Amino acid sequence: MPLKLKPLDQQVIVITGASSGIGLVTARLAADRGAQLVLVARDENALGEIVAEIEQAGGEAYAVAADVGDPEAVQRVARHAVARFGRVDTWVNNAGVAIYAKLLDTPIGEHERLFRTNYFGVVNGCAAAVPLLREQGGALITVASIAAGMPSPLMGAYAASKHAVKGYVDTLRAELLQEGAPISVTLIQPSGIDTPVAEHTSNHVGGKARIPPLVYDPLLVAEAILDAASRPTRGVTVGGAGKMQVLFAQHAPALFDRVAALGSALFIDPTRNQPRPDNLFTPARDGAERSRDQTGKGLSVYTSAARHPVATLAIGAVMAGAGLWWQRRRAA
Repeated sequence: MPLKLKPLDQQVIVITGASSGIGLVTARLAADRGAQLVLVARDENALGEIVAEIEQAGGEAYAVAADVGDPEAVQRVARHAVARFGRVDTWVNNAGVAIYAKLLDTPIGEHERLFRTNYFGVVNGCAAAVPLLREQGGALITVASIAAGMPSPLMGAYAASKHAVKGYVDTLRAELLQEGAPISVTLIQPSGIDTPVAEHTSNHVGGKARIPPLVYDPLLVAEAILDAASRPTRGVTVGGAGKMQVLFAQHAPALFDRVAALGSALFIDPTRNQPRPDNLFTPARDGAERSRDQTGKGLSVYTSAARHPVATLAIGAVMAGAGLWWQRRRAA
């Protein structure tokens, strides 16, 4: 079966981690564009409020409370989605948690819990989604992080989980291509994004955790996700600053190690206290899209170019042609 993705207003989309941050922004944007939604998070009450809001605005959404770290719970999400809407067209693995601590200071129980959500949540989501998408085609989208491509002092467990996610998703893509499955497999790698992740984190460093600059608006990630839902896309890095950091880490690793260690102070505001409780083992219950005290950039030229490469090439060609015309005119 050839791969062909539907327009958003004809799609059923499953979104995990839908009760806050990127997941919530994506859910609201997808609903505005006519998609039918299955929203997944641990907090049933928060999901119910979001569904009610979407339906009041004329959209259609359905909530399934589940912990993505539990494989049976994620299979239950898939069954509910099919029972409610008859199919799934796009599955978005987005749920995630964070820990701020040096690696050797990270409690092993917390480290395992983080991997259960961040890594095995993706494994469980893919295991549930692929059989559904294999039947009729569709998009499998996973939100990772630029931390998948570089070390991240004070967020080492988080970075390790995102490295694992990238390895899993890239390999799964190759396997599905080999079998000819009509599934677009996309990895989204956001830079620092203005979400409540630092406010929800388990913080063992002291002070208030923060997202180091540059910080981008989560709407940019939501747009990249919905682009990938309707146009086959291998991967997108959201935020040019993050792309530069990853390239720095890849091409000058020894220097990056030193700079990253010095820059770890950017992760903590020592003048403020960390909000409690964290959301590592229990839901955060605030249903916020963005952080309380940081503001994300609403534009990334790099991401716009990555999302629309043909248009970017066309604009570049026109600009180059205009420049050549101007040079010839001056020379005449």
